[in-house]
Amino acid sequence: METVNIAIIGGGLVGASLALALQQGARERGWRIALIEPFAPGNAFQPSYDVRASALAYGSQQIYQRLGIWDQVAQRAQAIEHIHISELGRFAAAELHASEQGVDALGWVVENAWLGHCLWNALDSDIIDWHCPAKVTAMQAQEGGYRLQLDNGKTLNCQLAILADGGRSGLRQQLGIHCNERSYGQTAIITTVSTSQQHGGWAFERFTPDGPIALLPMTENRFVLIWTRLPGEAERLAGLPEREFLDELQDCFGYRMGSFVQVGQRHLYPLSLVQSSEQVRRNLVVLGNAAHSLHPIAGQGYNLSLRDAMALADTLLTSQKPLGDLATLQVYTAGQQLDQDLTIGFSDQVTRLFSNRTAGLSQARRLGLLGLELCPPAKNLFARQAMGLGSRPVKPESIA
Repeated sequence: METVNIAIIGGGLVGASLALALQQGARERGWRIALIEPFAPGNAFQPSYDVRASALAYGSQQIYQRLGIWDQVAQRAQAIEHIHISELGRFAAAELHASEQGVDALGWVVENAWLGHCLWNALDSDIIDWHCPAKVTAMQAQEGGYRLQLDNGKTLNCQLAILADGGRSGLRQQLGIHCNERSYGQTAIITTVSTSQQHGGWAFERFTPDGPIALLPMTENRFVLIWTRLPGEAERLAGLPEREFLDELQDCFGYRMGSFVQVGQRHLYPLSLVQSSEQVRRNLVVLGNAAHSLHPIAGQGYNLSLRDAMALADTLLTSQKPLGDLATLQVYTAGQQLDQDLTIGFSDQVTRLFSNRTAGLSQARRLGLLGLELCPPAKNLFARQAMGLGSRPVKPESIA
């Protein structure tokens, strides 16, 4: 039976980022870290038109700079230099520009496979024990930690178990951790599209009566499209022939980027705000989408999870208490509470405000967009939240 100090259950982007953040401190302390992931990452990156991608906020770029992998990530990262926010059928609009915030970019869009490739290559096998492909089928609390049963027949003992296995975590349910879920009554169509005009680093948030549309610029003049509709309508759109789908998208978005000329494989995701009722127990942390899953339209979910991971790493590495000490883990959650409340509230309120057809709210939206454009302090506050900074100063050393 193998024994490790920390077991990270889920080797996706959040779990791998946490492992990398802990790596140097673990080396100094003699810790062993197990990273358990059911899907083998592979040894080589394979470019593809059809990709999943993440919008990295400015604060997240600073985190990866601090972890020493940003120069590699940046090779396939598209800078977001401008954001245009509008509502279908209304003249009011707001624009955010990186130059106004004194930065090179408001954020970046990176293919998930490339970001994962950079993270996994940076992990040191002398410190990080990969269990891949492998899945934890059962967890049992015991004195001083947890016992993990893997589907390959192995058993692991750990002092601290970190549950980062995604929003549909079966282990969270197995442990009796309740989730608070509020459905948005919407489904997101997520795909890749291309336009006849060069995007020039522009991102777009377009709010319509049927749901918001986000276009995030990618390398090779592609966009990530996140198109939110009622479930039945999303299924209809996802099943349309390519040209018919692009024509309907054109009608909703307009011709600001010229014509839509190509669309990749379309994926459907029912949307809810999900929050775990517990994020820590003695010897246990719930992290990433297993802790909170947000609407993707505001691009805040992964960035919040990354900040949580860094805060957890910093808390563990500065504590003199044994790994898994409940008071130490509560210090972590207390330190992240404001960030989580602000980010989840920002994402949820923006989504609900711009998805509501009530006449009074329609007027409020129009005035809000005008206010953003005409009131620099409000615009800067909105920009900082979108950049993943909140109340943080724009300094790399402030990101934790």
